[in-house]
Amino acid sequence: MKVFVTGATGFVGKALINELLNAGHNIVAGVRNYSVELPVEVEQKLVGDLSLLSEQNTIIDTLKKIDVVIHTAARVHIMQDKAADPLTEFRKMNVNATLALAKQSVSAGVKRFVFISSIKVNGESTNNRQAFRETDKPAPEDAYGQSKLEAEQILFEMGQTMPMEVVVIRSPLIYGPEVKANFASMIKIIKKGIPLPFGAIHNERSILAIDNLVDFLRLCIVHPAAANQVFLMADGKDVSTTELLTKIAKAYKRPIHLIPVPVCWMIFIAKLTNKNNISDRLFGNLQIDITKAQQLLGWKPVVSMEQQLNKMAELDKNSTQNK
Repeated sequence: MKVFVTGATGFVGKALINELLNAGHNIVAGVRNYSVELPVEVEQKLVGDLSLLSEQNTIIDTLKKIDVVIHTAARVHIMQDKAADPLTEFRKMNVNATLALAKQSVSAGVKRFVFISSIKVNGESTNNRQAFRETDKPAPEDAYGQSKLEAEQILFEMGQTMPMEVVVIRSPLIYGPEVKANFASMIKIIKKGIPLPFGAIHNERSILAIDNLVDFLRLCIVHPAAANQVFLMADGKDVSTTELLTKIAKAYKRPIHLIPVPVCWMIFIAKLTNKNNISDRLFGNLQIDITKAQQLLGWKPVVSMEQQLNKMAELDKNSTQNK
């Protein structure tokens, strides 16, 4: 099968391409710059900015050879977004570019379009409620989540009238080798042995190992029952912030110093300093029910959190030794 992967140089894109190549698929990699090197050999690089796709700027000829598009490229969530109008900026890439790519995919005869969405379409937390499920009414609370919901809606509207199948996958925080942003910051702090006031947090949060995500994506491009479905994806085992930090320290073989500061104190300080969004992620619940993926597609996680963290630590160790 020939698969076009957008965002091929991103965190998810690189891991996905490696998984698909190992499964025997042929890959066309979507990249912004031809000079960017991929860690593996692919059949073709398709260079360009997806936000510029139009009737005049078309990739239909390339898409005519494609069986499945996996769209991972996006304007990602930004904690401190400085854009004057964040929703407009998110829509340029997450909605408009997705629509243009989907239209050209339909015109080219692509059989299936897999879209990486976000659990933020469901909402920000599961405090005082059950875990998020696919049947929940969408309730995005920020511009990023809203843009992902709008893209989903457009894709499924197209799927109702056009022959291309659509698969949507909503993910929480994804972690794995070469992870960036907040997860990478946590690892750096733990490796430095800096004491943290997070020793008494008893929340429950679902996160997603990159190995589990790409394995599920591999299944979604071929499984007949995945067509025109939404799936919520996670590791299947929730952890508290305290547990997560402890597991990271164990994987990286570092002592950890977690001070059991009462959560109510930290929430109060967060409110005083306008850090409520950070507070929600550290102390709140965000649980995801992956029953649908397990029952409909027969999928099971291929790695545990401990296995994924150990892999990250080992790769990090080897990378440091080779410098």
